Amino acid sequence: MSAPRWIQQVRQEAAERFAALGYPTSQLEEWKFTSVAPIARIPFQPAPRDGNGVNAAALERVALADLGCPRLAFVNGWFSPALSRLGSLPSGVRAGSLAEAIEGGEPALEQRLARYAGFQDHAFVAFNTSVLGDGAFIEISRGAVVETPIQLLFLSAASGAPAVSHPRNLILAGRGSQASIIETYLSLTDQVHFTNVVTEIELGENAVIEHYKVQQENKRSFHVATLQARQNRSSSLTSHSVSLGAAIARHDLNSRLDAEGAECILNGLYAVGGAQHVDNHTTLDHAQPHCSSRELYKGILDGRSAAVFNGKIIVRQDAQKTDSKQTNKNLLLSEDAAINTKPQLEIYADDVKCTHGATIGQLGDEALFYLRSRGIAREEARALLTYAFASELIGRLKVEPLRARLDSLVLDLLRKPA
Repeated sequence: MSAPRWIQQVRQEAAERFAALGYPTSQLEEWKFTSVAPIARIPFQPAPRDGNGVNAAALERVALADLGCPRLAFVNGWFSPALSRLGSLPSGVRAGSLAEAIEGGEPALEQRLARYAGFQDHAFVAFNTSVLGDGAFIEISRGAVVETPIQLLFLSAASGAPAVSHPRNLILAGRGSQASIIETYLSLTDQVHFTNVVTEIELGENAVIEHYKVQQENKRSFHVATLQARQNRSSSLTSHSVSLGAAIARHDLNSRLDAEGAECILNGLYAVGGAQHVDNHTTLDHAQPHCSSRELYKGILDGRSAAVFNGKIIVRQDAQKTDSKQTNKNLLLSEDAAINTKPQLEIYADDVKCTHGATIGQLGDEALFYLRSRGIAREEARALLTYAFASELIGRLKVEPLRARLDSLVLDLLRKPA
């Protein structure tokens, strides 16, 4: 496929920047507690575009693959028409392959694709942009209201040599539009693979987007993701991030509240065990006055697992009347588990209301004793109390099929030994 000149130029610039940056090291403040050496030393090959023969029967084995809503499916980062289901999309919504949109000369792309997620200082964004190929392109027209969620299903079907895929998603929400988008990242095999994904979201004036991301790849996999949103006047973005899988997972979630009245809500849940490592970096950039944000991330760590939470709130000089609150809570189930949490405030305005806080704790002995005294085995009591900690965030999911399956999935996960 011959790409337009502007795409070729973007790829070239990103490739040069990635070559200059290289993989990040722990000497960088943003990567101080997350080593990507296990990724850097594996000779990953581009994931096969044929999908290794994945068919609809394979989806039946994966709990989150079919949520009963319109679906764009991708295997190893490439669009799969056979596994997609788009017949019930309403008018005013276009959803399909980004590669096809590029090939078709879609006019919206040149002004928006690779314009929000900058790669000058972000190596993995540069890596993704240098090989920019396929992913989801969704455009919701002005005033369109999409009642049913749209699922972006990303399946890794690596077999044999370790493989890497670079999905790229662009979501454009027009003025006054409303929609829910669900990104799910799943493994179909237990082979080593690396997913490096970038999602860009533009919200027009008064647009409302509910974004869900569930990452449950196998425990030999690696996952690095960047979501960059730009919000216009009185727009509303709600993000739900659930991270359950991968040997190493890194999620960068950033939103720029770029006009008055914008609102952003970030909800996050991460549950890891064994030797898993999960890192959540969030940035809420209050660039204009009269904007608000709320953030709640919870972590559950067992075994020898480790987690990082770095949440940054920036209030620019002219962003008066900002109202922002950030909270990170962590539950350690093992003496060998570790969490590094760093809430940050950078405030350059004087008429604002901003708070942040972080907690790290263990299960209470009294609560465990109470359940055990009523005939509940220790491991079951432990699982129930841990689930109660997680249920606050699961209960915030508005998509019922997703909420029900994650509810069951998380409870089953907590019942298993680390």
